[in-house]
Amino acid sequence: MKDIINYVSEINPVLAALYAGLFTWGLTAAGAALVFLLKNPKRSILDMMLGFTGGVMVAASFWSLLAPSIEMSKGEGFVKVAPAAIGFFFGAFFIYMLDKILPHLHINFKESEGVKTPWKRTTLLVLAITLHNIPEGLAVGVLFGGAASGIEGATIGGAIALAIGIGLQNFPEGIAVSMPLRRHNISRFRSFWYGQLSAIVEPVAAVIGAWAVFTFQPILPYALAFAAGAMIFVVVEEVIPETQLDKYTDLATMGFISGFIIMMSMDVALG
Repeated sequence: MKDIINYVSEINPVLAALYAGLFTWGLTAAGAALVFLLKNPKRSILDMMLGFTGGVMVAASFWSLLAPSIEMSKGEGFVKVAPAAIGFFFGAFFIYMLDKILPHLHINFKESEGVKTPWKRTTLLVLAITLHNIPEGLAVGVLFGGAASGIEGATIGGAIALAIGIGLQNFPEGIAVSMPLRRHNISRFRSFWYGQLSAIVEPVAAVIGAWAVFTFQPILPYALAFAAGAMIFVVVEEVIPETQLDKYTDLATMGFISGFIIMMSMDVALG
């Protein structure tokens, strides 16, 4: 791991963010590819995986994003926490507005949101997951940009830990897209294609985040908290409610706890 950290620290931060984004997208594609091997995974497994996803995102939001945002902010008391609070609010508000405007379909194939559209349900589902992947890509890119800038509180190890954590939770996300599509009589290849396509926005968002922070360093505390707010909004509005629709809520909760512990441990160990 030290060799990886040393290598990443020597390359351009935007390029590093691109590699990290491609890594997280690749694990989404790997999860979506299970549609070729599995016929119909149990709902209990899907709920536990989605719970794991939520746990990783919540832990990453604090340990990888909010805590460094507060640490690197100047001042004392409310002045020190102000950038994190402002960024957190606007990150959540950004996803809230996209949620109201962008037409999309929830994973359960029953609840649609956004403006009315004649688009197919498969397109709406992919847009939903794509919407949720934007803050994940931004988070990875912002942290790489901040670490490369040498700003206290942002480290290459922490950025790598975040990328690994996001990748781990993207694997079940790929399954969560491809399997429901397959159950609705869409071919295995198209189910896989739509599943991996939902995360292709992550490398793009990662590059944008790294470039913005590396170019405009003073915005880093706000940018970190912005990504955290966006991720927490997604977890509370979509991921957790989806795991509570069936009888496997306890399994989903334990999946959440497991994801939180793993992400927290990686961030502290590597960051």
